[in-house]
Amino acid sequence: MSFVQVIPLGGADEIGKNCNVVRQGDDIVVVDCGLSFPSEEMLGVDIVIPDFRYLLANRDKVRGVFITHAHEDHVGGLPYLLRELQVPVYCSPLAAALLRPKLEERVGAKAFDLRIFNPGDIIEAGSLSVEPIRITHSIPETCAMAVRTAQGIVLFTADFKFDFTPVDGKMANITRLGELGREGVIALVSDCTNAEETGWSLSESVVKNGLRNAFANAQGRVLLTTFASNIHRMQQTIDVAAEMGRKVAIAGRRMEQTIEICAKMGYLKLPPGVMIALRDSTQYPAHQLAILTTGTQGEPLSALVQMSKGEYSRLQIQKGDTVLYSARPIPGNEASIWRTVNRLFRQGATVLYQTPQPIHVSGHAHQEELKMMINLTRPFYLMPVHGEPRHQHQYRRMALEMGHAEHRIFEMRDGVPVCMDERSAWLGEPVEFGRVLVDRGGEPGISDDVLRDRSNLSNDGFVAVTVVVDVDTGELVGPPTFQHRGIHAKPEAIAGLSEFIADGLSTFSRDDLKDVDRVRFDVADLAKRHLHKKAGIRPVIVPIVVEV
Repeated sequence: MSFVQVIPLGGADEIGKNCNVVRQGDDIVVVDCGLSFPSEEMLGVDIVIPDFRYLLANRDKVRGVFITHAHEDHVGGLPYLLRELQVPVYCSPLAAALLRPKLEERVGAKAFDLRIFNPGDIIEAGSLSVEPIRITHSIPETCAMAVRTAQGIVLFTADFKFDFTPVDGKMANITRLGELGREGVIALVSDCTNAEETGWSLSESVVKNGLRNAFANAQGRVLLTTFASNIHRMQQTIDVAAEMGRKVAIAGRRMEQTIEICAKMGYLKLPPGVMIALRDSTQYPAHQLAILTTGTQGEPLSALVQMSKGEYSRLQIQKGDTVLYSARPIPGNEASIWRTVNRLFRQGATVLYQTPQPIHVSGHAHQEELKMMINLTRPFYLMPVHGEPRHQHQYRRMALEMGHAEHRIFEMRDGVPVCMDERSAWLGEPVEFGRVLVDRGGEPGISDDVLRDRSNLSNDGFVAVTVVVDVDTGELVGPPTFQHRGIHAKPEAIAGLSEFIADGLSTFSRDDLKDVDRVRFDVADLAKRHLHKKAGIRPVIVPIVVEV
């Protein structure tokens, strides 16, 4: 009997860019293909996606990509994968509707194959099969994925919580999860984002009272920022605005698209006469307006961030506005979020992000829900993902307290397979994995060298050194010259640069000076040495050799 591998390509020991592989013999299924946000040192980087080298090296074995839900950290990398690998993508009707415009824009209208499933369908994938199971999260149609293998079921929880009063009335299929447990779950690949949080998470439905209170106390306009895919939060905001006699406008292209799609499909119920175009908001007094806007994570081009800078032409912050921050910071985004909040305060807005009655609840399970998932599904092995090492460590601790054997709990790491046969499980040899950085132009593949240069540019500036060489005689024509930008150093440290480079080149023979590549290399090296010694800086050096 063949062994089974579970291989995280992203989303293990980190939050974001979720992408997991199940392999059995010559058959591979991929669960999710997400992105993450860049950290602050990734200058000019827009998003981070998984490295797909393993999938591309095994392209003939990939039977499909299975999407648990339509959040960007689970689907945002898909356009980049489909540019290089033509495989079916299986997803819910809502996920398909939200994905299709992005794929048409970035991949091409006929270059992808979306296939719709419903919870309970059994999708054959070579020697494997996949069954989606309805689960509750902060977006409709989230599904856990039960991958049937020769060793038993590998169950991916997806992002989940057990919400017994969901906004749309559709609870997780707890009965089916229990049935899978009786059938035999060999491995539970579980969300552990909130493993440090005790008790039970609050229901999404409690947010409505928090919103009512915030709306009632707001004297002017109410601006609420949430994820563009948080459909339940947007529904509650629209409902409360209607109760309070406010019109609702949308700021942010992605949110506009999502609301339009979800309203057409019936996932959002829009009360008659409540929605208005943003351009028409000037026709109403401030106390009759509510604005839904993007920008929860301080994204530079988002509507709220531009408003905070006074750069959003469609809407300006006014004194007396109340801004509701209805989201949780993704790790790494805190600094940009607080900068945005501070700018909003300076413009005269009141920003609410911690309130006695919550205006945000997490879509991820707390400890008691994680325990409930384990008890329902009775897995032999536990594999926490969608969390940083601290979350995985807490999940392990919790599982040990529940009586699970230590050797059956794997704190997953990107690129490291967990291999299972009928007798045991073990860590396999790492596969090719990593991160791929995508710049703001949408082009993937920014290298560490480019990041290093950008860091040096931002910290220490730029120096261009020009030398003129007569390649026929092997002589320098005049002294080296240089230009610099962004340099902060004592004038004498900069002034001595030309002389230092000239002295260094004076040791070159005529034949050496005819070797333009060597001259270029040594000019850069001399400039780096001088500036580091005299000024303690490491600017980007651009050597220019002019041949005459």
